[in-house]
Formats: sequence, structure tokens, C-alpha cells
Amino acid sequence: MKYKNLLKGIPWRFGPNWPGKRCEAKTRKGTPCQRPAKLPVGRCRLHGGASTGPRTEAGLARLAASKTKHGRYTKIEKAKAKARAQIGREIWKELKEIENWCIEHGHLKKNWRKDFYI
Repeated sequence: MKYKNLLKGIPWRFGPNWPGKRCEAKTRKGTPCQRPAKLPVGRCRLHGGASTGPRTEAGLARLAASKTKHGRYTKIEKAKAKARAQIGREIWKELKEIENWCIEHGHLKKNWRKDFYI
């Protein structure tokens, strides 16, 4: 049955007398789609289609410019972040060496962290 809601007494909002703009797509049966056209291309949300993206140089440049928000993930910034991470690893390594030296010479207990935190 095509309109099951009509059998239940629920009127279909977009029936044959609906005055709005309809989707211009064809269904798999070949009949025109009866849904309302919401998109600027005159299609409903089901038949709107996907954009293939810009193809011209100007369009690609505009797309690249719109996607650049802050420059946080540029190659230079990534290299700086790697350098900072390496410095941090070296600092942690030195701290671990100092901790091991203090434990070996009796300045700290082996499980000093357990006693240190309250």
C-alpha cells in the first residue's frame, strides 16, 4: 500500500494538492519524487546528491584558504612540537637519573613516592 498513514486516518502533508516546490528527481520506479524540495538545487534531502568539490584552480585555492584556520598543524609547527617533546623526554631522563642516584646513595627510599604524597 502506497499511503499507509491514510488508512490510519493520518493525512499526508505533501499530498497531490500540496502547493510547494517538489523534488525534481526521479524515483527508482521512474515516477517523480513527491517529497518537498529543500535544497537550492531543487532536490529533497534524499536526492540532493553529493558535491564532487571544486575543480578549477581558483576553487581549489579558495577551498585551501577556507580550511586554514590557525596554522597549528603546519610542517613547521609539527617540527617545533617534536623538538619540544624531545627536550621534555631528555628532562625526564635526567630527572630519572637523579632519582636513581638519590636512591643509591640513601637520600631517598626506593618507594619514596608512596610516602611523599599525602
